[in-house]
Amino acid sequence: MATSTASPQQETVRAILDHHGRLGRTIADHALTVSRAVDQLAAPYERRDTLVAFCRDEALPHALAEEGTLYRAAEKLPEARLLLRSMLREHAVLRERVAELEAARTPGEAVSGAAAVNALFQSHLEKENDLLLPALVDAGVDLGALLAGMHEILGGQEPAGGHHCTCGGHDDPGTPGAAAEVTEDGVLDVRALVPAQRHQRIFAAFGALAPGTAFVLVNDHDPKPLYHQFAAEHPGGYTWDYEEAGPEVWRVRIGRP
Repeated sequence: MATSTASPQQETVRAILDHHGRLGRTIADHALTVSRAVDQLAAPYERRDTLVAFCRDEALPHALAEEGTLYRAAEKLPEARLLLRSMLREHAVLRERVAELEAARTPGEAVSGAAAVNALFQSHLEKENDLLLPALVDAGVDLGALLAGMHEILGGQEPAGGHHCTCGGHDDPGTPGAAAEVTEDGVLDVRALVPAQRHQRIFAAFGALAPGTAFVLVNDHDPKPLYHQFAAEHPGGYTWDYEEAGPEVWRVRIGRP
């Protein structure tokens, strides 16, 4: 059995970088879907709202959590103070850009607003990854102790050999022993599956798709968290279109471009 030789400090840094990567890929993908909607002469506002929701639910809480932990530790490092001042300002600007995006009233404003949010966020992540984290490590800051339990910074840990489930519906016990397969007419109904199986089955169905094909996911709740995970793990490599949106049944056509 292979064992990891990474130190706890290295593992914490890797967790931070992995979470940064997921956040960055997701925002970039959501910004791309806004632009593509306009290119296809479709209204971009649903895609815009999804990007805004992700920023408010994940990116901005992530920034706030950093201010109370990583940034507070960096305040004690004279060599990092100018960098820290700049990054705190960028957090404020990011909040402003998200608000401007949410207020966009034309397709052009939505595209430019999404691009501005994405550009700022990617640049900010590079500074954290390449400048702030190395400064804290070089100063001997124990990142593991500093960030213990901080999901907003460390992200969720996936179980070995698979995805962690983010598709929702965890209060639903499902039907033990139930199975779900894509039917001949391209429908995958996961409502009978226990929650832990739904996520795995959906990604398996997606993995079996040929380019230009799709299946219709049938679920008993809005699988929007799953959409964010597709954006993080398959940026630009999937399509997602609601065919029915509740209140009891959701149908989403998921495909490969």
